[in-house]
Parts: sequence; structure tokens; C-alpha cells
Amino acid sequence: MEHIEIEKKFLVSSLPFALSSFESHVIEQAYLCTAPVVRIRRQDETYYLTYKGSGLMAREEYNLPLTEQAYSHLLKKADGTVIRKQRFLIPFSDSKLVVELDVFEAPFAPLLLAEVEFPSIEEANAFRPPSWFGEEVTQDSRYHNSTMSRSNL
Repeated sequence: MEHIEIEKKFLVSSLPFALSSFESHVIEQAYLCTAPVVRIRRQDETYYLTYKGSGLMAREEYNLPLTEQAYSHLLKKADGTVIRKQRFLIPFSDSKLVVELDVFEAPFAPLLLAEVEFPSIEEANAFRPPSWFGEEVTQDSRYHNSTMSRSNL
């Protein structure tokens, strides 16, 4: 499935609430290529391969389903560090937006990254983050998971 992903990313240093009350997913992902980005991901018990076009705030994204066996086979061929994280889905105020808060495992712990996806670039540009968000890192490619897989921040 293809769509244009429009998102902003923010560092988070502390949370004003307990995460246990929010829906979450366990994610493991690895990169077969970082230019262009070709990623494999296990989210809970669902597996898929993703291609991402170039860009920082807006870029093409294609997702294709994988079997567990195909994921396991491709994982052995991945480059760099496998990224493991828990993603919490936090509704944002009274809008339809959802904050995806990623809590990273080693070697990236204690990194917390909040991502918000938008239906349009105009809505992304008009977004006012909540007070618990820290520095915006949308334009900082060091916080793309594909870049992180090649470093330890």
C-alpha cells in the first residue's frame, strides 16, 4: 500500500503520565538498505517490508506484507543494528491525531521519540506540540531509524 507519510518527530525527556493506560505494540525492525530505505518490521505478530522515498517531513511509503519465515530470512541479511522498541499510541487532545511514542531498547535506551502523522503538510506546519514534547528533530536525519541502525547515537 502506498501513501505519502507526513510526520514530525520530537525528543521526549519525561512523561507527565503513566504509559500503561495506552495501547502499545512491540516492534523489531532492521534495514536491508538505507538509500533508498528498505526496512523489514515485526510489529507484534505482523510482518512487513517497507520502502520509503527520500525526504524528512514528507515522503513516499510503500508497505508489503511478509510471512514470519520471510521476515526471519531477511533479518539475517540486514545491515547494522536491529532496532527494538515499544510504541505507545497516545490520543492527542480532541483531534484525530495520535502521538506514537517510541521507547527504545538498548543500545538506544533511554531514547524516547514522539512522532505525529498528519493528513497534510499544512496541518503539520500548523501543529503546536504539547508541553511534554522536547526539541523537534523532524529535520535531523540522525533520528531516522534507518540512520540510527548504523550508529548508536
